[in-house]
Amino acid sequence: MKKLTAGLALAGVVAFNPATGHAAVGDQTLEPGTTHADVQELQEILDNKGYFSYSKTTTYYGDYTTDAVKKFQEAKGITVDGIAGDETFKALGVDGESNDSNIVEVAKKYEGTKYTWGGETAEEGFDCSGYLNQVFDEAENIDLPRTVDEIYSEGTSVDEPAVGDIVFFNLEGDGPSHAGVYVGNGEFWHASSSNGVTSDDLNSSYWSDKYIGAKSYE
Repeated sequence: MKKLTAGLALAGVVAFNPATGHAAVGDQTLEPGTTHADVQELQEILDNKGYFSYSKTTTYYGDYTTDAVKKFQEAKGITVDGIAGDETFKALGVDGESNDSNIVEVAKKYEGTKYTWGGETAEEGFDCSGYLNQVFDEAENIDLPRTVDEIYSEGTSVDEPAVGDIVFFNLEGDGPSHAGVYVGNGEFWHASSSNGVTSDDLNSSYWSDKYIGAKSYE
């Protein structure tokens, strides 16, 4: 929902967006050129192990991160390619599944809950941002802003959505007006004005045309 005072009517569809929490690092492959909150977590892990030498951590996977990953891979005797994939995360002792599965489980838990404008609970029904607030609070103990606009303004932009990121849509032609939580494989869950809490395909012609990006929240 864009604003509590604004109308949300467009073919009866509603989306969702994430705002202050994110799935654990290790749930996606990270490589040079990636911009994502997971990159900063990776840098912190490498820094703690003595491999990351830059003066501060960032969300960008550049030369310093690549060099640090290569040094770690060489030290561990695994493939030296500068890419943080399953083999590297396993060597780092990182398990990216726990938070992922939790947020997916909670998102699906409310399937079929009715849509209610301004709704914030399963009993009264959810609007799109009310649903996201419930999911992130319950699954990650994250307190998101109440409206889609506010959620969008606080997030960290990512190149591609990972599990637990919020995906945003422009339904009204003037910026983010709908959002949902991404659960992987092109699927997101949201509170739809026509179907209540349901899942949809991010790559469908309808949603891909209105998709404006994804953000992570930590």
